Amino acid sequence: MIKEIIISMRPKQWYKNLVLFAGIFFSANLHNLHMLIIVLFSFIIFCILSGSEYIINDIMDKERDRIHPKKCNRPISSGKLNVLHALIFVALMLLAALAGAYLINVQFFVISLTYFLLIICYSSYLKHIAIVDVLTISIGFVIRAVAGCLAIGVFVSPWLIICAFLIALFLALGKRRHELILLENGASNHRKVLDDFSPEILDKMITIVTSVLIMSYSLYTFLTNNTFMMVTIPITIYGIFRYILLINSKNAGGNRKCCLRIRE
Repeated sequence: MIKEIIISMRPKQWYKNLVLFAGIFFSANLHNLHMLIIVLFSFIIFCILSGSEYIINDIMDKERDRIHPKKCNRPISSGKLNVLHALIFVALMLLAALAGAYLINVQFFVISLTYFLLIICYSSYLKHIAIVDVLTISIGFVIRAVAGCLAIGVFVSPWLIICAFLIALFLALGKRRHELILLENGASNHRKVLDDFSPEILDKMITIVTSVLIMSYSLYTFLTNNTFMMVTIPITIYGIFRYILLINSKNAGGNRKCCLRIRE
């Protein structure tokens, strides 16, 4: 059962919580061992929160997942993991995570709870609304970035907020475009909200977000006290352009193997 629970928590997706380290990185406090330990602890808490949310999402979507070519193999939809056992585990993990968040500080506890409630709303309703779905994903990344700052008590820069929001929005739109192109007529079977998008609309959105993202990040590095950050601008631009290249070549940007099964 433990193995099935761990699988349901999707550890492969926990890398998204690394954005919590943005605050300590951009405030040039990586050398501060105390702060580093707190951020690491915060990272673990958010992994527990996101993992618990994945389990709740699987419980809510178990009937739909059973007719999905890949999701039908998930522990809950396949029946390998009992729903009651999963709920008990989620309740215990949530209590532990929120208690740990409170021990860090009250502000971190509040934003951790806010993040969890936002993701629950996304899984139950918001993910089915075009544009709102990608905006919610982006807000989730902003909350992670702000949480990392609040955990160690550093200034939450407005530039950090806007850059985190834009990079998350850029990636979410890119993923939607990849899925839409790759799946073609079977797009709605994978994600219902894809019916409301088109490659042309997504290309326009991505162009706008890319332009604002590069400008915002460049201004952020210019205005920060750490002038060394300007060196990262070419690296950032390369990463953005590389991702655009990949999603347009249909070779990356989403779960290609799963998408191909759905289209078939």
